[in-house]
Amino acid sequence: MNRVSIFTILITFMWAQSVWAITPAPPSLGANGYILMDYQSGQVIAENNADNPLPPASLTKMMTSYVVSAELAAGNIALTDQVTVSENAWARNFPESSKMFIEVGKQVTVEELLKGLIISSGGDASVALAEHIAGSEDAFAQLMNMHAQKLGMTNTFFVNAHGLTAEGHQTTARDMALLAKALIHDYPDEYALYQLKEFTYNNIRQYNRNSLLWDRSLEVDGIKTGHTDAAGYCLVSSAVKDGMRLIAVVMGTSSEEARKIESKKLLTYGFRFFETVSPLTANSEVHQARVWGGEIEQAKLGVLNQTFLTIPRGKRNQLKANYVVENELEAPLSKGQAVGSINFELDGEQVASVPLVVLEDVAEGGWFSRLWDSISRWFSELFS
Repeated sequence: MNRVSIFTILITFMWAQSVWAITPAPPSLGANGYILMDYQSGQVIAENNADNPLPPASLTKMMTSYVVSAELAAGNIALTDQVTVSENAWARNFPESSKMFIEVGKQVTVEELLKGLIISSGGDASVALAEHIAGSEDAFAQLMNMHAQKLGMTNTFFVNAHGLTAEGHQTTARDMALLAKALIHDYPDEYALYQLKEFTYNNIRQYNRNSLLWDRSLEVDGIKTGHTDAAGYCLVSSAVKDGMRLIAVVMGTSSEEARKIESKKLLTYGFRFFETVSPLTANSEVHQARVWGGEIEQAKLGVLNQTFLTIPRGKRNQLKANYVVENELEAPLSKGQAVGSINFELDGEQVASVPLVVLEDVAEGGWFSRLWDSISRWFSELFS
């Protein structure tokens, strides 16, 4: 017999709240597609045409660096590896692209190439790294697409490692936000390179094209610019304020200045009118439920990981939650097993939902306890 049990709890915060809180609509942007996402909660604050496939230009190199970081973490390559520059990776092959200015036959370390890829946005560095890791750029593109699928980038397909316009080479603002989130979370050491403002190789000093790194009104520490005639001017940016990190993606703006201004609009709007709160910490217990046939009668239910929610400023004390146990629980149960959901509400509307899970293993009881539970359950159902 299946039962659905619904319980309501009040999420109480001990901080002061604003008596009068107004949240205006997001700003209108001059971009073909854009999105503003909170890093911790993954919630979207603003978006427009976020799922429209668009050419990514050099935003592609975010995935190139992600794959390089994954290979470093796996031990398949090392920062000290010497890479011999091939004809394909020669800087002269990229007349319309930014480059690191590597030369055919010269050896360059993976560490230098990674900096040239991220800071100088070198198309030549992209190809050199791709060939070092996968033998060819085509094979490397397959790795890029495998990682994209794993990250849930459902509207993305990569044809090359550098981002120059190619048939079928596309992504979306939402997918780039997901990639940015993964890049920051999975490989923080490599992500730290994105905030560097300049890089010198072969006595050639080049500056990071992300002009928001110089903006003192925002604590921007990344991420990547891009431009081709087909893609327009693009920027994926991320900034932190008072412990809150936001990710903004703008694609298809009209100029370098426009991509900076439009990105700043999104980030400023998010920090001014929203906040990210944590109503439930790791291993938070919200309920105990009867377990039939187990070695213990009550299972502890809650969340294993810290929960983050992004809500309008001044409304944290109005946040409520209800939790739903979808079925009667039967042993054995495993730690982390989902048995329902915790639904968060604000102003009468659901704003987020997270799985309600078992917090510790519950093994089957002995034959006598299982028999006794069967009898008890029969009577419980008879008189319920």
